Amino acid sequence: MKTAIWLYLFLFLAVFDLHAQYPILTPFAISLGAAPTFIGWMMGIYSLTHLPGNLIAGTQIDKHGSRRYIVFSLLGAGFILLLQAYVQTPWQLLALRSISGFVLAFLSPACLALLAQLSSDPVKQGKYMSGHGVVHTLASVISPAAGAIIVGSMGFSATFSGLGYLLILTGVIAFMTMPRGIIKQQERVTEPAKADVSPADATSAFLPVSWRYFALPLVIACAQGILFFELPLRGGGQSSIMSTGLLFSVISIGALFTLSMLFLNRYSPKLRLVAGVLLMSLCFFVMAAIPQVPLTTVLFVLGMSKGIIFPAMATLFIRLSGGSKLGRIFSLQSIATSIGSFIGPITAGQLRVGLSPYFIAFLLLMIGMLLLPYYTSRREASLSDPKSILN
Repeated sequence: MKTAIWLYLFLFLAVFDLHAQYPILTPFAISLGAAPTFIGWMMGIYSLTHLPGNLIAGTQIDKHGSRRYIVFSLLGAGFILLLQAYVQTPWQLLALRSISGFVLAFLSPACLALLAQLSSDPVKQGKYMSGHGVVHTLASVISPAAGAIIVGSMGFSATFSGLGYLLILTGVIAFMTMPRGIIKQQERVTEPAKADVSPADATSAFLPVSWRYFALPLVIACAQGILFFELPLRGGGQSSIMSTGLLFSVISIGALFTLSMLFLNRYSPKLRLVAGVLLMSLCFFVMAAIPQVPLTTVLFVLGMSKGIIFPAMATLFIRLSGGSKLGRIFSLQSIATSIGSFIGPITAGQLRVGLSPYFIAFLLLMIGMLLLPYYTSRREASLSDPKSILN
């Protein structure tokens, strides 16, 4: 439990640092002379450079454990922020953002893998994943407003320097407190299960989970990307920054509402996942087809669906994998999320004239739910809790 508390603290500080930059980066880039198109690429390059980092993180976390990659991500991101305080041109900012995307690609898979390895009890694992969601959501609610306040009083350079020093300090604390050797213990526990694997059931030596499960994080991220693109443009783009920020806060409050319902962890993760995705898809359908429904109500319910989906998805991956190759699994989940986050806004921008982007998000979520395997292979059944998987 002590390790989980430290991990939550590191995650909170890291997410706070990163989300505090969201209201800062665009005006900072404009102050450097960046054009709107360039700013779009600057925001998107972060997701693109996530991909090679996620690919490397998968095998390396399984091989060496999470500790060194958590420390590497925190220290690397901190030093990049220190350099960011001294940039003079938009191209320098673009280069630092691309490096930052690669460095931070290791953090989320490493933290999720380590959290999953803290207990072999399915209920405790579900609570750890819910705790991860609560910490992430709390930081994402607080940090944008905090970043705007800090930059208003200190300026861009001092803000980036302060955030950089905070991340470096967090990385040093992680180096001194993170445990060693948990990966090896878990792999010895799950090693006997390999004897029951038949060639027909195993997807590959690389991954113990069907690739079809990764369609869901891709379409969910794509739907969220559409929402993040479309919501600020509602009302013909006349809505203020403050009102848009409040709408995003409503989503986070809805997520906190269901994340705090820890009793949900006692139910099947696949059942929770299907219910959450169905609820999210219905929210997008309502926004597309029934605009009379108050937007704040729909966004609150959409946030509730997020609070159901993400802990359930992480728990399902843990159960299906039997605790092995968690680094690869969570890195592939991050890759699917990065691709979806990149595709979603582009799709919305290209098709919003003739078709509601919210309806596109609804269709994508329904397709993703249909792709979800509703049978359990012998490989997955031998590794998971039979009471927790729908057959």
